Amino acid sequence: MTPVVSIVVTCFNQADFLERSVKSVLAQTFTDLECIIVDDGSTDNTPKVAERLISSDSRVSYYYKENGGVSSSRNFGFKVAQGKWIQFLDGDDWIHEDKIRFQLSYSNQVNDENTLFYTDYQRVFIDKDQNIINRQENIVGCLNTKQLIERLLIPDFLADSPFPLLQQCLLMNRSVVEKKMFDERLKALQDRDFTVDLLLANVNCVYTPIVGAFYTKHQSNRTNNWSYMKDYYIMFYETVCSKHKDLINLCQVGINFLLKEAIREKEHNNFYRLVKLFVPPFEFLNRRIKIYNISIIKLLYLIRLITPSFLIYEKARGPRSHKIISIFNQLFGNQKQTQEQL
Repeated sequence: MTPVVSIVVTCFNQADFLERSVKSVLAQTFTDLECIIVDDGSTDNTPKVAERLISSDSRVSYYYKENGGVSSSRNFGFKVAQGKWIQFLDGDDWIHEDKIRFQLSYSNQVNDENTLFYTDYQRVFIDKDQNIINRQENIVGCLNTKQLIERLLIPDFLADSPFPLLQQCLLMNRSVVEKKMFDERLKALQDRDFTVDLLLANVNCVYTPIVGAFYTKHQSNRTNNWSYMKDYYIMFYETVCSKHKDLINLCQVGINFLLKEAIREKEHNNFYRLVKLFVPPFEFLNRRIKIYNISIIKLLYLIRLITPSFLIYEKARGPRSHKIISIFNQLFGNQKQTQEQL
């Protein structure tokens, strides 16, 4: 018989975590489901772990594909999924045992053909020995479409609220996923692009108040690599702004931050990609200066290329730099005092 729910577990070299993830699926109080493991070209012992899980429960299936990123793995998993409801789960995360049943209990209150359910979640910090060293509860709450879109366009490190539509927290009618597949160019931040497009397509997002997912943070997370993530933040904003020009203003918090970093770090390519997306004003030197002209921003960048960092950025100043600045301050201070006496 066709299962009601398909849970697609995507993994890449996550053999140490995969069993816990899949077992959280098999332990669901709602049992009419299938668990699809999609191995994105792992080189560890993921196939052996998957084989053991398949032998323990007939609801588990395993597919191996060439490495293409989590977006391609989710798209692959959806194509083989049979359920009316779809859940995607990363291979190092897990879900609450009552998540699926609880979310489906809300389906009689909505038009489920166009519905996406979302939950709260817990951030779980794991050390190199697989020990849980900290937990952080993230209560998303009930947000409207405008609030969800605005938050999705702000990087987490610049926001004062949890990421609202974590993929591990979602349960979607398959008709919703048919509206929008994952962008396979985005190896990171694809969740944001995916859910922004769904919200703009008027998908009904329903909050189901349960800590439904456990999202891990550990040493092998690619999100720990800022250089890697920064490139995908820029690509994400380029993608959003090219599709939805009316959202450009809502992207400016993140774009402004990335533009400042490109100037500070003298990142030539990033600067010129970002300045194309930027909407003035540009706030500089702790918001003491506001620049409204793009040409002046470009000139500022050219000046930055030949200006020592310690003259602009306090964090770049060592003892020697502070001494040099102190001498200049004393020199110009004495000159000002002399002029006032004259």
